[in-house]
Amino acid sequence: MICKPTSLQDLLLLCPKVHADDRGHFFESFNAQVFEALTGLKPDFVQTNESLSHRGVLRGLHWQAAPAAQGKLVRVVQGCVFDVAVDVRPQSATFGKWFGCQLSHTNHLQLWIPPGFAHGFLTLSQMAIVSYQVTAYHSPAHERCLQWNDPTLGIDWPLQEAGVQFPVLSGKDQAGMAWAQLQ
Repeated sequence: MICKPTSLQDLLLLCPKVHADDRGHFFESFNAQVFEALTGLKPDFVQTNESLSHRGVLRGLHWQAAPAAQGKLVRVVQGCVFDVAVDVRPQSATFGKWFGCQLSHTNHLQLWIPPGFAHGFLTLSQMAIVSYQVTAYHSPAHERCLQWNDPTLGIDWPLQEAGVQFPVLSGKDQAGMAWAQLQ
C-alpha cells in the first residue's frame, strides 16, 4: 500500500497494492498493521457503511461533532465518484479548506478522513457503491451537514462530468448549514 499526504492536514490518500491477472484482481482493502506502519494511526473501526447512488446524486457534506466524531476510510466498490473532504477543525492550519479526488473501482484509491472533517461525494458513473469504515457509531444527535455549494468553500464539483446541471440531494442535504454558521 502507498500512502500519500494531501493538501489538507491529516487527510490521506491510500492506494493498495493490486494483484491483477487474467482472472481479475485481488487486494487487501484494509490491513491494520500496514495502515499503522504507513500512517502511525490505529483506527478502531466499529461500523461499516455502504451506499448506492445513481449518476448525479450528491451526498454530503456530512460529519459528526464531538464526542461522536468519526474517522472514515472511504473507498468505491463499484463505479466512480468525486469525493470531497472539508476540514472543519477550528484549530487546524487547513480549517475551511477542501480536497477532492476521484475514487473508483478501477483506481482502487481510498481516502482516510480523520475526525473533524465533513465528507461528501458526487456520483459520476451510472451508479456507484461507496463503502466506508467508521471509528464511531452513527449518532443522530451529533450529525452535522454543510451546504454542498457554499460559496465561501468554493468546491469545484464536476457537475458536467456527472451529466447534471444540479445534483440530486436529500432533504437533509438541501437544508445544510452555511459555512458562516459554523464559525
